[in-house]
Amino acid sequence: MEPIGLISDGQIYDLQTAEALNLQGEELLADSSPEALDILRHSCAHMMAQAIKALHPEAKFFVGPTVKEGFYYDFKVDAKINDEDLLKIEKKMKDIAKAKLPITRHVCTREEVVKKFANDELKQAVLEKITDDTITVYRQGDFEDLCRGPHMPRTGAIRNFKLIRVAGAYLGGDEKNEMITRIYGIAFFEKQELKDYVHMLEEAKKRDHRKLGTELELFAFNDEVGAGLPLWLPNGARLRSKLEHLLYKAHRIRGYEPVRGPEILKAQMWKTSGHYDNYKENMYFTTIDEQEYGIKPMNCVGHVQIFKNSPVSYKDLPMKLFEYGVVHRHEMSGAMHGLFRVREFAQDDAHIFCMESQVKDIIIEVLEFVDSLMNFFDFKFEVEVSTKPEKAIGSDAFWEKTTKGIMDALDENDIKYGIDEGGGAFYGPKIDIKILDAIGRKWQCGTVQVDMNLPERFEAEYTNANNEKERPVMIHRAILGSFERFIGILTEHCAGEFPFAIAPTQVIIIPIADTHVEYAKQLQKELLYSEIDSKIFDKNDSLNKRVRTAEKQRVPMLVILGDEEVANQSIALRDRRTREQSNMSKKEFMTLLNELKSGSEI
Repeated sequence: MEPIGLISDGQIYDLQTAEALNLQGEELLADSSPEALDILRHSCAHMMAQAIKALHPEAKFFVGPTVKEGFYYDFKVDAKINDEDLLKIEKKMKDIAKAKLPITRHVCTREEVVKKFANDELKQAVLEKITDDTITVYRQGDFEDLCRGPHMPRTGAIRNFKLIRVAGAYLGGDEKNEMITRIYGIAFFEKQELKDYVHMLEEAKKRDHRKLGTELELFAFNDEVGAGLPLWLPNGARLRSKLEHLLYKAHRIRGYEPVRGPEILKAQMWKTSGHYDNYKENMYFTTIDEQEYGIKPMNCVGHVQIFKNSPVSYKDLPMKLFEYGVVHRHEMSGAMHGLFRVREFAQDDAHIFCMESQVKDIIIEVLEFVDSLMNFFDFKFEVEVSTKPEKAIGSDAFWEKTTKGIMDALDENDIKYGIDEGGGAFYGPKIDIKILDAIGRKWQCGTVQVDMNLPERFEAEYTNANNEKERPVMIHRAILGSFERFIGILTEHCAGEFPFAIAPTQVIIIPIADTHVEYAKQLQKELLYSEIDSKIFDKNDSLNKRVRTAEKQRVPMLVILGDEEVANQSIALRDRRTREQSNMSKKEFMTLLNELKSGSEI
C-alpha cells in the first residue's frame, strides 16, 4: 500500500510538502482511514474541476473542500448544469485519471497569484480571505487552482468516484451574494466501498422522506406560505400527535412537569441571555409599541422565568420542566431540506434545574431515557461531547469545570463517547446524541447541555440546606431534537412503515359491498373510542384494487368485511407487517389492538 502523505506533529502533509519542508513523521497510507480519504476526496474535487474546465472553458472556480459526505466544488459556467451533465463530467474525470497526470505543488508570491487570476472574480474573492505573503498553487495537466493541499501524488490514484448531485449555493455562503453552481461527489480507495455507498444512496432515494411524505400525505410545503414552513396534513398531524402523546407520558412518568412559555419575548431578555450578541443572525425581531421583541429560537429563557416565578428550596430540586416549544430560526434558503432543516419547528425541550452535586446522576438518567426511546424506534446511537466553540460566553474555568463534569459522568458509567472539539453551544459544553438509521447513516438528534451561565445572567436561585441563596445548574435537554427533523429521519429509517402506536392510520377497513358499509362504520367508531385511527375504503373499485391501494399506504392492518363477518360480528384480518391472514371475532380484534397499543410505552 503506497504512502500518500505524512503525519508530523499532528498535522497532515502531502508528500511534496513534506519533502519541501524536510519533515519527519509517520507515513499516511492509502488505507481508507478518515485522514487518507480526506486527501483522496480533496484531490478528486480538483479532478472534477479540471473536467468541468475541459467541458466549459469559461468556467471559474471558488472553493472545493471536503465535507462529511464527500466533497463539493462551487463554480460558475455560462451553461445551466443539471444531473444529466454529471455523467459527462464523470466520463471526462475518468479520462484524466487514465492519463495519470502528476499533481504538483508550487509556491507563489501573493503578487504573482493576484496577477495570474486578475480576471477571475471568484479567485479574487478567495484571495480576500488569504492573508499570507506566499500562496500554494496545485497543478495537474492544464488545470491549476489555489490550494493549501494536501493532495494525492497523481490523478491515476483517483479511480473510484461518483458525482452525486447538483445544487445552487450562495457565493461564500452569504445570501446577499450571487447564486453559483455546486456539485457534490464522493470517492473511495476501494471499488467495493463505492459500490456499497452507491447502494446506500439508491436505498436512501427510495426512503426519501419528502417523497414518502407526499405519497403518504403527511406534510406539504407551499411557496405562498413561505420556505421552511411545513403544513401538516391530517395523516401527518395524527402521526405527530401520537408521537407527542407517547413522549408526554414518558416525561410524566420520569417526573417532568409540563410548562409553556410565550413565543415572543422582549429583546432585553435575549440581551440578558446572550442570544442577542451571539445568535441574533439566526433570530427574527419585530417592534411592538416602540419596543423591540424577539421571536424565540429556543425555550430556555421562558423556562428560567418559570423557575423564578416562585421561591425554590433545595428540596424541590431537581426541577424538571418540559415543553413542546415552537421556535423559529432564520435558515438560509439553500440550507433548507424537507423536514430536516426548517424555519419553524417544535422541540421536545426540557430544562432541569438542579444542584451541582446532582448533575452526574441527571446526565445518566437522561441518557437512560434516550436509550429507552431509541430502542423503541429500533435506532442505535452514539454519544459525543462537544467542547467550547470559538464564539462563547463564560470563563475558561467555567468551561473546564463543566466539560470535565460531563466527561466524568460518562466515564464513571462506562459510556463510550467521542469528542467534537469546538462544537459546544455558545453558553456551555454539551452531549450530542447521534443516531444510526436502518441504512447506516448517522443523524444528529438529541442534546444534553450543562449551563451555569444562564442562571447567573438571570439571577436564578434556590435556598440551600443552610438557608442561603445559591445558583442552580441548568441542564438543557432534547431527545428527539425537534419533532419535524425526527419524523423526517424516522420516515426514512422505517421507509414509511411506522410503529403501530404512532402510525397515522392503523387499520384500513374494506367492505366488500355496499351492504357491509354500515358494519364498517360501526367498527370504525369503536376503534376511535379506543384511540385507534382507521379509514374505510368503500369506493366503487374492485376489491383487489382497494387492497392494492391500502397496501401502498403502508397501514399496519387491513380488515376485509363481507357477509360472513357482518353476520358473525367478526373480521377477516390481513397483518401487513407479519404477512399473516386470520379470522377472529370483533372482541378478539379489539383486544389485540389494545394489547399492541398498551405495549408501546417508553
